[in-house]
Amino acid sequence: MPEKTRPQILVTGAAGALAQQVINKLSDTCDIVAVDFREQVDLGAKVPSYCIDFNKRVFEDLFRKYQFDGVIHLGRVQSSELNRMRRYNANVLGTQKLLDLSHKYGIKRVIVLSTYHVYGAVAYNPALIDECAPLKSAGLSADLVDSVELENLANLYLWRYPELNITILRACNIVGPGVRNTMSRLLSSKAAPVLAGFSPMMQFIHIDDMADAITLAWQKTTKGVFNVAPHDWVAYQQALKLCGCTRIPIVSVPPVLPKTIAKILRLRSFPHYLLAFFKYPVVIDGRTFAKEFNFTPKRSLTEIFGYYRDNK
Repeated sequence: MPEKTRPQILVTGAAGALAQQVINKLSDTCDIVAVDFREQVDLGAKVPSYCIDFNKRVFEDLFRKYQFDGVIHLGRVQSSELNRMRRYNANVLGTQKLLDLSHKYGIKRVIVLSTYHVYGAVAYNPALIDECAPLKSAGLSADLVDSVELENLANLYLWRYPELNITILRACNIVGPGVRNTMSRLLSSKAAPVLAGFSPMMQFIHIDDMADAITLAWQKTTKGVFNVAPHDWVAYQQALKLCGCTRIPIVSVPPVLPKTIAKILRLRSFPHYLLAFFKYPVVIDGRTFAKEFNFTPKRSLTEIFGYYRDNK
């Protein structure tokens, strides 16, 4: 077998726009293998791409075939995708399989994408939430249990197997071209629901900046847990206004009413288990990551909202 001259990286979640951005940024200096359990994507002749369920035995064949130096795990299924059981299987059991194989095959660098949702949205959240804050989402919504358990797994392997050099990135709302998450669907819609009387502060990071953050994390082996967010924020209803969205008020009391309305109207862009995030602020402190990895977002809120306003 010829000697490797460039690092070989397994990137999960290849069907997503963020993973494809990361692959493009790293492909000049690394050999990339892409995988997604949802679909197989064509990423060009230089990037082998596979559609494989992480929980199937055939997934281990990739580790036997390629000598991976690192894993960038971007394949977390969002809260708005699939049903609760399938999300749990993908996010928790799939991540456990991925980390077990990483340990078994001597991987030296693992990056795991998480979400600020793990902190939970409650009225008494601090103005800026740092990485030491408790993860309250699991106790607030059963639909967010898998997000917290994914993180707990990554933290367990971080301390049990320090040689994996695991870095966990808790990102704020990732938005921009190609992003298909809950927040991006809201900002791109002509009319978006809001909870009457509430407009919590929110943070947004452009997909290009998030891809840069992941690339920087790969280039510097600093393990640990980091928030990734710009040091600015805006009220949710103001964000909708700047994106050219018509705001549709939904009454918020009694608490069961907005959940019932969201279910009846099938508002996929306004899932009932995320309603607390449209009521209470969850503003995370990204300064530790910015300092450690010399990261500064390039895309302003004006540019982010301008994209959604101009592409209605």
